[in-house]
Amino acid sequence: MLGFKPRNIKLYKPAFIHKSASELLPDGSLVNNERLEYLGDALLDAIIADYLFVCYPSRPEGFLSQMRSKIVKRQHLNELAHKIGIDRVLRSNTDSCNPTKHIYGDALEALIGAVYLDQGYGVTQRFIVDTMLKRHVNLKALEATETDYKSRLIEWAQKHKKEISFQSRVEYEEPEKNPSFVATVVIDPVVTGFGKGNSKKEAEQHAAEHAYLEIGRLHEYQQN
Repeated sequence: MLGFKPRNIKLYKPAFIHKSASELLPDGSLVNNERLEYLGDALLDAIIADYLFVCYPSRPEGFLSQMRSKIVKRQHLNELAHKIGIDRVLRSNTDSCNPTKHIYGDALEALIGAVYLDQGYGVTQRFIVDTMLKRHVNLKALEATETDYKSRLIEWAQKHKKEISFQSRVEYEEPEKNPSFVATVVIDPVVTGFGKGNSKKEAEQHAAEHAYLEIGRLHEYQQN
């Protein structure tokens, strides 16, 4: 999975413990991958930014930001985690099939944090670039992938003089679990799109994608 032999294997154990399967220590503290995920998330952003800066020497900041967002999108990180085998070793007591859950992508970020603590920045950079990006990420394909459906939908509404609004709310599946966000897109004044996510931003993007695709299907039907 890593491409190198760890120095301190104990640093990696928490990376594969989801908070739903947290271990209780004698002092009452819990062991899970949330702290490592925080560290790995920051490292992943910085290293991908550097990688894209080198890969695209003449492209503007907006393009680089969009490409980084596509790579670190939760669904995409989930797919990368599966490709390198994290799904085979992660311990969890949650529903990993729930589309609003990204436990494998979170564990991938935690693993990056563990690599950094064990091996330092240079090895972490090589792990992300060589093991993850060069093997499993097709930049050309990502360039053509649309992810900012909210912006596209707002542009469409302005072009066609439509009133558009996004409405969101928080839902708790169970009282002790983290909340999920639910968003709807309202266009003149019909609810056209629906989406869920771990954040308001993610839920609105899913709702915008739903609405954008529905508008496309309606347009195709009317033409036929």
